[in-house]
Amino acid sequence: MSTQGRTRVALDTSALMMPVELDVRLFDELERLLGGARRTPEEASGDQPRTEGYEAITPQAVLEELRRLSEKGGREGTAANVGRDLATERCLVVDTEASYADDALVELAREGNVDYVVTNDRPLRDRVLEANVPVIALRGRNKLAITQP
Repeated sequence: MSTQGRTRVALDTSALMMPVELDVRLFDELERLLGGARRTPEEASGDQPRTEGYEAITPQAVLEELRRLSEKGGREGTAANVGRDLATERCLVVDTEASYADDALVELAREGNVDYVVTNDRPLRDRVLEANVPVIALRGRNKLAITQP
């Protein structure tokens, strides 16, 4: 659920790879959809003054999946490297009980710890919607849209 009026948005592996794989300006699109600016991890942790906007979070399991994918090389490896950099620089990384990335995101959704999940993974999207949490996904060439449960 949102914390103190700020929207919490969980990003999965496919979302963090969108900038390279699909030429999506991920954080610009999230700002367009959700309004306001993204909160930095420092603002989220209380190390800097709080601002309005959304808080981008990602489970540790997603970082692990991105690390494994980055070792493959090629375009997918490059996209995973960029995604991992985005996650560590622009997201609050959280621990979950689940070690598998999709399960970690569903856990966050079911426990009410996020307001939205960003993914292009259809099976994950369906699981998140079943948990009654809206999903943000690619619609069209490079725009994101919200699907309500």
